[in-house]
Amino acid sequence: MDTFLFTSESVTEGHPDKVCDQISDAILDACLDQDTESKVDCETCTKSNTITILGEITTKATIDYDNIVRRTCRQIGLSADECRIIVNVEQQSADIAETVHGHLSKKPEEIGAGDQGHMFGYATDETPELMPLSHLLATKLAAKLSEVRKNGTCPWLRPHGKTEVIIEYRRDGGAVVPIRAHTILISTKHDPTVENDRMAMELKEHVIKHVVPPKYLDEKTVLRFDDPLTGGDHEDDVGLTGRKIIVDTYGGWGAHGGGAFSGKDASKVHRSGAYIARQVAKSVVAAGLARRCVVQVSYAIGIVEPLSVFVDSYGTGKVADRDLLEVIKTEFDFRPGIIAVDLDLKRGGDFRYQKTAAYGHFGRDDPDFTWENVKPLVAN
Repeated sequence: MDTFLFTSESVTEGHPDKVCDQISDAILDACLDQDTESKVDCETCTKSNTITILGEITTKATIDYDNIVRRTCRQIGLSADECRIIVNVEQQSADIAETVHGHLSKKPEEIGAGDQGHMFGYATDETPELMPLSHLLATKLAAKLSEVRKNGTCPWLRPHGKTEVIIEYRRDGGAVVPIRAHTILISTKHDPTVENDRMAMELKEHVIKHVVPPKYLDEKTVLRFDDPLTGGDHEDDVGLTGRKIIVDTYGGWGAHGGGAFSGKDASKVHRSGAYIARQVAKSVVAAGLARRCVVQVSYAIGIVEPLSVFVDSYGTGKVADRDLLEVIKTEFDFRPGIIAVDLDLKRGGDFRYQKTAAYGHFGRDDPDFTWENVKPLVAN
């Protein structure tokens, strides 16, 4: 049997990089909630009790940065009263505004890409979510850590944690079939008075058993609870928006163009292009046109139409990839302004984008994740 091991990792919402992602997207939510035409490119950096907001934002909204930062930290479970907040935000470049959207004068079908770049979407039939199992389990374990911390099941947990899952797969032509969980690793900040044996027992009972289906666990599965972390809320590594792009997407499967999502409105194709690419790949697999699919789309700044669209079914397609590409080009509109309309990406508020900034942008069962909606496809 042709088998291999594949590893994916995830982090909790209290990881410094994820704190920054959530703050950046909370600011985006606040802008779009008041002004749907807001142009936002917002970065956050945190270190040693200092949080810095940087970027270019053009909006009619009135933004209380201090309140957004402190509220977001409290929602995560971090101390927020004493941290120092620095804001250095300017308006979007006039040249970019003119090139991309004509200072808001262009119709959706006329709006160009906000930047150059290439984005990917991926889907696989190995889980009901059409997501890679290694990534899905790592993400759900991280989310479960936060759940049992917040509901009091494991009150000794702290917000910062990491997970890693190794799955043994079997190759089935171009598709992949998960066989078993080879290794599950959890490392999390915790109350220093909690002994390692108790921590391991409770994490196994309240986290792993509730997330990992029993069929993937056997007597050879390695459970590791390595390098327990202790310390305060803002004492760790530097945190920065956009440094967990593999955690945000497919856990190392498929491909990634390198652009981050958080803190960016829909005119930034690194976000909207990746969202439409996921919808395309998921729709292909959901329709049974392929068992596994990766889609790439590329753009140039100010240009309306994509420069290229690519699809690879890894040899699992019901039709040739060139025919599949024709179906995709017929059924999906890759123009940035139309993507924003079709996926309702100008709607913010109610933590719509902040939710995406922890526990993955894809494979979520939430009506706000409009790019997860499958479009019916039929190949000739």
